[in-house]
Order: sequence, then structure tokens, then C-alpha cells
Amino acid sequence: MLKKIRVVAAIACLTLITLLFLDFTGTFSDHFGWLAKIQFLPAVLAVNLVIVFALVILTLLFGRLYCSVICPLGVMQDIFTWLGKKTKKNRYSFSENNKKLRIGALVAFVITLLVPATSFIAHLVAPYSAFGRIATNLFAPIYRLCNNGLATIAENHDSYMFYKVEQVIPSSVSIIVALVTLIGLGVVAWRYGRAWCNNICPVGSILGWLSQFSLFRPVIDTEKCNGCGKCARNCKASCINAKEHRIDYSRCVTCFDCIENCRQGAVQYVRRPIEKRKRAVETVDSSKRDFLTTGVLFVAGAAMEAKAKKVDGGLAVIEEKKIPARNISPKPAGSLSVKNFTSHCTACQLCISACPNHVLRPSTKMEHLMQPEMSFELGYCRPECNKCASVCPARAIHPITVEEKSSIQIGYAVFDKENCVVSTDGVTCGNCARHCPVGAILMVEQEDGKKYPAVNTEICIGCGACENLCPARPFSAIHVEGMEVHRTR
Repeated sequence: MLKKIRVVAAIACLTLITLLFLDFTGTFSDHFGWLAKIQFLPAVLAVNLVIVFALVILTLLFGRLYCSVICPLGVMQDIFTWLGKKTKKNRYSFSENNKKLRIGALVAFVITLLVPATSFIAHLVAPYSAFGRIATNLFAPIYRLCNNGLATIAENHDSYMFYKVEQVIPSSVSIIVALVTLIGLGVVAWRYGRAWCNNICPVGSILGWLSQFSLFRPVIDTEKCNGCGKCARNCKASCINAKEHRIDYSRCVTCFDCIENCRQGAVQYVRRPIEKRKRAVETVDSSKRDFLTTGVLFVAGAAMEAKAKKVDGGLAVIEEKKIPARNISPKPAGSLSVKNFTSHCTACQLCISACPNHVLRPSTKMEHLMQPEMSFELGYCRPECNKCASVCPARAIHPITVEEKSSIQIGYAVFDKENCVVSTDGVTCGNCARHCPVGAILMVEQEDGKKYPAVNTEICIGCGACENLCPARPFSAIHVEGMEVHRTR
């Protein structure tokens, strides 16, 4: 019964979190956005002490239920292990806890997270972020393609139950990173169960240490056990030593598979006896103290190309726009500064999935690999939209109202006369001035008798409307430069 309850809860969490990344209507983020905010690493980076404390208490009470129910990457790995059991049953065996590897991986994660030049490595390893990239770059395009197919069929039958959405294909780098992550984790989980979670995953290491002191845990009753070893052969965490009737609780993910497979009823999920709790506290060795120190360091430190073609009038395909070279890439309103954004962002890409205007896309720059960056070839950051700020679980983008967003300056427009069609084609334009939502651009007549845009950088908020709607190709005659620190007008 316990396993069935756990499986139902895990599937529900995985489904809803996946839909957060797939849904283009914003419906799921409005109702289930809290599922992203209760993920461990984003909560730590957001300094959301309530969530962190709740997850710690959950682990101290019931063990690593977080890893088996709440963590989407953990549940996804369980699906691969389930498929592995279909090909070969009783495939696992006990293995000793590799403490040096776990501590080394955790220390390496903390170091890479704290060093800006290597933080992208930490983002690649973080479990929630890894799942987010898989959902955004692999699942979402397929989901939208299916939606558009259904919309076409519905239209042919005079039905408007579905509507078409713009299909934006992720960059090749984003697809490769997501695909390698999916295949790599899938193969490891299929063959070795939860080996990744119990050796490399930083969240698994932290919660694994805490779970040694959990109040409720699976316990082997030696009087009922007949020594068949079936519990160990079905333990995907490889943490049950059937010969010694011992369970390594630092690696147990509380999946209840051992209880389900024990026909003798020798494995039970019960409250830990007081005597054993005292003994466990008394026998904590130096390696556990080192592990705790590393965990504290982790929490303290953490707290501290899509391309698309535009159609001219629906008749002729015109040249694609190219991304201009920017000194500073603009960050979304609510991120406060470049430093705050890059230090808190876990590269989960939930904001990319939520952006209705396709302004956010994964960065291919090594120092910020897979973190969202703003670019305006496909759309611009509309002042009335605050989707990214509302869904970010790590507070890399702080929640803001629509009214607040309109007054936040994330960057400013820079005009390049050499690219302007007024100069190159000898025509009258003014498209940037007409579409500026804050009136920061005026057309000013110059010495040659032609009118060119002049930008009031004090008024400009850096929304990118001018860059997006500029008819110049391949580079816009006006582009947005980001600001290191955002300011309120």
C-alpha cells in the first residue's frame, strides 16, 4: 500500500511539473507553480527558509521521500529503473557506500557553484535544472508540434478547440545538452538504479546524510527474514545488505520496493527505536562530521539558438535577423542585476518555457551555459507581461507586478546609423519610434535632410520592441544593451 501511495504521488508531481514546462497558456503555472518553488536547490538559492526547513523536517521524519516523490529527475529515473526491471528482474545487489566519491562530488559542486566562471557545471548537475532542460528542449517542441497538428485537424472540422502556437526550435547546443543528459541518466538508471542520485547528485548527498537520522524508516525483522535476499536484489539504491540484515539509510530513497517484494513481511516501515537512535548518534564518525561540514558549506555558499523566419505580409520570406554583439546581455525585469541573476539562476529554464514572446532562450556562452538570456529576434519583452518573474523558483527573477515592470530599466537602445534603412535604402521609416511603448525614441532630422531615430536613454526601459520591429537585415539598426544593475525610472 505504501508503495502504491508513493507511486501515485510521484506520478502526479512529475506530470504537473512537466506541464509547467510544456504549457504555453500559463494555466498550470498559475495553479501549480508552487511545485517548482519547493524544489530543494531553487529554494536554497532563493533563501526560502520556510521551504528548506520543511524539506529538512520531511527528511528527518520520513527519509528521502523528496527524492522519490517531489524531485522530477528522481521520479524520471524511477521510470527507467522500472523499464529495466521489465527486461531483467532481481537485477540489483548491495554495494558499499562510496563516501569519498559522494563528498568529493558535493565539494566540487559547491566550488563550481561559487565560482562564476564554472557555475554552469553546477547547473548541469543540479537535478531540477537538468530535468527542466530536458522538458524545455526535448518535450516542449514535440508537445507544441502535436498541439499544432490537432489544431489543423480541428480547423478542418470547423472546430476551434485547439489553436496554433509559434513553434520555436531550440538551438543545437541546447538540444545536445538535454539529449546527452536524458540518455546518460536513462542508461545509468536502467542499469544501476539510483547510482547517480547516491553518488553525484548534491541534493541526494545532503538529504542522504539527514536521512540517517529519520524517525521512520524501513527495518528488517531478523526473526521473520528467511535470507532469500529478494529485498536486496530489488533495491534500486543498492543499499540493503541482506546477509547482515543492514540498510544504509543515507542511500535509501524510501521507495518501499523492499517492503513490496518481501513475501515474509520481514521488511517494515516503522518508527526507529529510541535505543538505536541514541546509538546512531554516538557512533557518528569523523567522515560524517566532514559530510555535515560540507553540507553546511553547500547551504551557506548557495545562499550567498533558436532561429525563425519572418514573413513579409504573408507573401515573401525575408532574411533572418542575426543576434547583435552586446557588451552586456539584458536580464529580465525583477532580476535586479546581472550578478544577482547569474548567481541565483539554476538554469532550469522554466522562465524560457513560460515566456510567451520567445525573448528568453538558453545561452550557448560557456560561462553562462544553459542560463536564460534575452534576445529580440523573435519578439520583444512586453511591458504588460511578468510571466518569467512569476514562475522563477530560485528568485533569480524576483516577483514583480505589471505596474512595477513598466518602470524598471533593464537596458537601453543603441542606434547604428550604418544599418538603418533610411541610410542604406534611402527610404523613410520611423518604425522604432512608432512602436516604442514608453516614447523613448524620436525621429530627428539630421544634416542630410533625413530623419533618424534619437534615443532618450533616461526613458528607455530596454524592452527590445525597437530592435525586434526594425526592418533592417541581417542586423537591426537599433539594439538593446543591458545594464549591470537595473534601476527604477
